[in-house]
Amino acid sequence: RLEEFLKKEVDLKLSTLPDFEERVIDFSEVEQLMNSINTIPAPCAPVINPQAPNAATGTSLRVCWGLFSDDTVECYQLCYKPVSNETRNGEQAEHTLKVKETYCTITNLLPNTQYEFWVSALNASGISPPSERAVYVTAPSPPTIKSKKIRSCENAALVCWESRDINPVDSYMVEL
Repeated sequence: RLEEFLKKEVDLKLSTLPDFEERVIDFSEVEQLMNSINTIPAPCAPVINPQAPNAATGTSLRVCWGLFSDDTVECYQLCYKPVSNETRNGEQAEHTLKVKETYCTITNLLPNTQYEFWVSALNASGISPPSERAVYVTAPSPPTIKSKKIRSCENAALVCWESRDINPVDSYMVEL
């Protein structure tokens, strides 16, 4: 049967003309739809961590934060300013840093000083709301030992020092 069928000539006639080659198709609506699908939303607000133990020196602080969503983030904007009860010429100056990681070590700070930090996440769509603010404190300056006031005997020693810090220090550790 197949052999007989293949011997026959088939004349195929289409009932409509193949005019699809002449037709121009407008993809602008599809392109707009695809662009709206690929648009990423602005990220959610990051969460700034409280100060970790041993995260401060007299002149630096290590600040950490996290992003608890699957948002796309290109970088973070870390802002900080010193905390002060007295305001000179209005507000204290704010400092802003752009950071790629979820942590940053800020240097050139004052010893035994409180700083307020907050962070925002950025991507191509925009900037997130800022995180809650967190207060970090730099370590106090080392005290100066008054060598002329040192006294000692067989079972004891008297060592006197003075602090150079403006803010009060909670405690001192004396090592022998």
